[in-house]
This record gives sequence, C-alpha cells and structure tokens, in this order.
Amino acid sequence: MRQRVWAVIQKEFIQTFRDRSTLLLMLSLPLLQLFLFGFAVNTTVEDISMVVADQSHDRASQAYVSALETSGYFTVVSYVADQAEVVRAIDEGRAQAGVVIPSHFRAQVERGEAQALLLVDGSDLFTSQSAYNAAVAIAEVHATEVLVEKLQRAGLVQDSRGFLPFDALVRILYNPNLTDLWFVIPGMCAMILQTQTIALTTVAVVREREMGTIEQILVTPIMPIELMLGKIVPNILIAVVNMLTVIVLGVFFFGVPFQGSFWLFFWLALMYIFSGLGLGLLISTVSQNQQQAQQMNMALALVGLLLGGFMFPRDGMPVVLRLIGNLFPLTYFIPISRGIITKGIGFGFLWEQVLALLLYVIVVMAIAARLFRQSLD
Repeated sequence: MRQRVWAVIQKEFIQTFRDRSTLLLMLSLPLLQLFLFGFAVNTTVEDISMVVADQSHDRASQAYVSALETSGYFTVVSYVADQAEVVRAIDEGRAQAGVVIPSHFRAQVERGEAQALLLVDGSDLFTSQSAYNAAVAIAEVHATEVLVEKLQRAGLVQDSRGFLPFDALVRILYNPNLTDLWFVIPGMCAMILQTQTIALTTVAVVREREMGTIEQILVTPIMPIELMLGKIVPNILIAVVNMLTVIVLGVFFFGVPFQGSFWLFFWLALMYIFSGLGLGLLISTVSQNQQQAQQMNMALALVGLLLGGFMFPRDGMPVVLRLIGNLFPLTYFIPISRGIITKGIGFGFLWEQVLALLLYVIVVMAIAARLFRQSLD
C-alpha cells in the first residue's frame, strides 16, 4: 500500500512543482487576502461626515453639536436649513449622517423635554451602526452633564462626583480594546484554509478524467482511498505553509496575541486541512469537467463563508441555515481557532468541535472514495 500511495504522491509533487505559476499563486494568494483584510477591515467607523440643521442657534444647541464633534465620531461638513436639506445631503452623498435641532432647544433642555433628530444613511451597515451607537452614548453623557450643571446652578450639588446612584463597570475579556483584527485574524485563518484546501483538490480527479490518464489508473492495482491519500499529501504541504504564514504575519506584523498552545492549534489545523482537501476531492469526483468543479467550489465557498460563522453569528440564523452550515468544516474550526488564539483555551473546552471535525474527515473521505469507485465502474 505504501508503495502505491508513494507513487501517486511523487506524481502529484511533479505536477505541482512543474506548474510554477499556479504554485506561486497558491502561496501568494493567502498573503494578499491577509493584507487586504488586515488593512481594510474596520467595523468601527470614525469621522462620519455630518450636516447640521440647527433651527435654535442658542448655546444649548451649539454645545450639543460640539459634543458630537469632540467625540471624534462625527465631522460637521456643512450647516443646512431644515430636515429636507439634511435628507438631500445624505441622498447626494455629501454626508453620511445629519442632525436636526428644533427651535427653542435651550428652553426644552431647561424643561427636560429636549429632543434632537439624528438621520443616518442606512445603506452602509457599519457606518449606521457606529453612528447610532456613538450618538446614543454621546446624548446620554451630554444629558448627564447638562443635568449636573443645572443642579449645580440651583445649589443642589457641589460637583458631579458621586452624583449618579448607580455605576456599571464593564470589562471586556480577551479583547479589552475591541480591536477588530484580534477578532478577524483567527476567523480569517480558518476561512483562508478552507477556501484554499478545497481549491487545491477540486480539479484533482476531474483533471485526470479530462487528460485521459484515468484509464491508466484503471489498470493499476491502486485502491480509490489510496489514490485519494496520494493526491492529498502534496497539497497538505502547501496548506501548512500558508497556515504558518498567516499565523506568523498575524502575530508579529499585525500584533494579534496568540494566547493558547501553538502545537494544539497546529495539529487541529492539520485535521481541518484534511477535511477541506477531502471536501475538494468529493467535489472533483462528482464533477464532469474542470469548469463545473470550479463553479461548485465557488458556490460552496460562498455558502460556507456566509453560514460558517465568519461574517455573521450563527446563533441568530434559522435552524435550517444552521444545519446547512454544519456541512462545512469552517463551522467547526472557527470556534477552535478563536478559542485557542484569542481565549487561550485548551482541548477540554473544544472537544465537541474536534470530534465533529474528525467525523467530518472520515465521512467525507469515505464518500469521496466510494463515489470515485462508482465513477470508475
């Protein structure tokens, strides 16, 4: 068995290193993805362009606008007359948000009835979320300051210390500064590995069929599972190199802390690589030509990316979509990657995902070998 598998491995290595342009693309593509995500992904948007419709023009309205600008989240680009002008500025793309301050704002503040309308461009998800969260927080802080100042003028309090009867202390675990990259890099490592491992073996079997070499394989004593293993091994080397590249750059270049055991992550990532390569072989086995295999690869990669938990939390998905997401190894490895890299937890907390990933490897490889045997028959 070892001789037969080794013969296939040698053949795959020769084909891999002969096509140097494809090999270079496979090694450089994860680097490109890493740098694009590392520098471009930022879910916290600052310096949101804002127009102001100040219909009061008093000290209270000016103080509120100043509080919005001082926060660093908003930048006033112009002043307009009314709400219609604010909406027009947003529609024309001159601003991403606008605030409408009604007339007699100072008197309303004195009576505790003041309201300001914030309009946000909802076509940009992250901008609208950042603007909404920042506006609510700024309004609460500003309202508290106004109330304390009012009570100080009335002589009811001397200063603001100890004025609020309740104070909530919030501590963020594992990512205290809510740095986006600390969240993105572990998930991106899982995403890149799945995308590339599936792509590496997607055309492995169908290429043999199109080139006519499948008939030569038929007369050899090699078994389907041995052929599968022989085609996987060279691609494992490429996937491991890419995985180590992503981790090293993420830790030393982007400053993402690696909290857990590297060797535990390495061996579990190796299992995850097997699952992705096995899924690629399954696609290659059921495909009739390379174009069909590549189309299936792109479709499955997109669905896995959406339902695997990289972009959106799975807890909020319907049950049917969560079940579909369970068909992708990415679903099981994202908790492993984030758990080891970000949280520093060990096998005792991840055994369910590890067991699911192990079963996935066995089932996918068995199905791929069986379908390959049927295709030969």
